[in-house]
Amino acid sequence: MVRDAPPVVLVISTMTSPLSVYTAYDGSRLEFDRGNFDEWCVWEVHPDGRRYAPRDVDYFGTLLTLAEQVGHSQVYSDFVAVYEVAGENVTPLGQRIANSCSLKYQEFSGLAEKTFMVLLMSMIAENQKRNTRLGKRIKRLGVYELLFKSKNVAYSANFMKGMKWQQIDALCRELGF
Repeated sequence: MVRDAPPVVLVISTMTSPLSVYTAYDGSRLEFDRGNFDEWCVWEVHPDGRRYAPRDVDYFGTLLTLAEQVGHSQVYSDFVAVYEVAGENVTPLGQRIANSCSLKYQEFSGLAEKTFMVLLMSMIAENQKRNTRLGKRIKRLGVYELLFKSKNVAYSANFMKGMKWQQIDALCRELGF
């Protein structure tokens, strides 16, 4: 079941104030707000009010933990299900898919759902970037690198830094996305 955040359809193109999207099993909330350099940024707000922007290394580490439970291919398959519904808006369908994918992770289902929601929102934020040429594909390439190639969190989160968008695009196309 989807946690207590109501389904949200996000149809704004600029962020003017924080928008709470999801409440996780641990009481933290995920919201969109402006970041230091991005107009769209995913923030995790803890019950005590502390907030931070999850980084790729944070949720990539969680993906590896989940892969130890159900296998790398299953985690990637679940990620791709979330990837497929990540557009420019958060939708009830996206939330349902993140929830349904998480159920197979048993005692880690809450963590899995939260991680898939962070990824969904991160891909939406990528799609919302002005003049993006890669959008959400940049996240998929990082997750693919993590789960099937390097299996190294820091490398997978950073290996594209310094590459031109055309190089990243070529890598994505080679992999079929």
